[in-house]
Amino acid sequence: MNRRLAGVAAALALVPLAVAAVAATNPAFLITGYDTTTVEAVDDTGESLATVEARVADGFLKQYVGLSATDDLDAGEGMLFVHGDAAERAYVMRDMAFPIDIVFVDTDGTVTTIHEAAPESGSLTRYEGTGKYVLEVPCGWSERHGVDPGDRLVIDRE
Repeated sequence: MNRRLAGVAAALALVPLAVAAVAATNPAFLITGYDTTTVEAVDDTGESLATVEARVADGFLKQYVGLSATDDLDAGEGMLFVHGDAAERAYVMRDMAFPIDIVFVDTDGTVTTIHEAAPESGSLTRYEGTGKYVLEVPCGWSERHGVDPGDRLVIDRE
């Protein structure tokens, strides 16, 4: 093999390592896009309390990155984490730039727990709850719209 060809081969061999290094420091680099869904909060009478358009985080990488690659959320935006089953879960504010409400939701859509969570610079606080779904929305969303544990989220999933 001539030197030029060997040099090209060596450079190409480094490309996967460079991609792996970027992905390790910024996993959001690997996410090409999100599906979205409409999520409506309703009270026990079925009255609509609020609606958000949510990005769907339905795989490990999207759930790990969460909103950490987002600068802020508009009032009608959120992220919906979809897990395989209802279980005890803990969420953290890793690399977050803004505060959010973290809403845990059971399999049937019932809100089980709501936390207001602020960005952190030190050790990470664990926000715990039970659910198959977790909705993250702008901080204060739940209080502004009167969304409480026991209310329901109706998720428009095809």
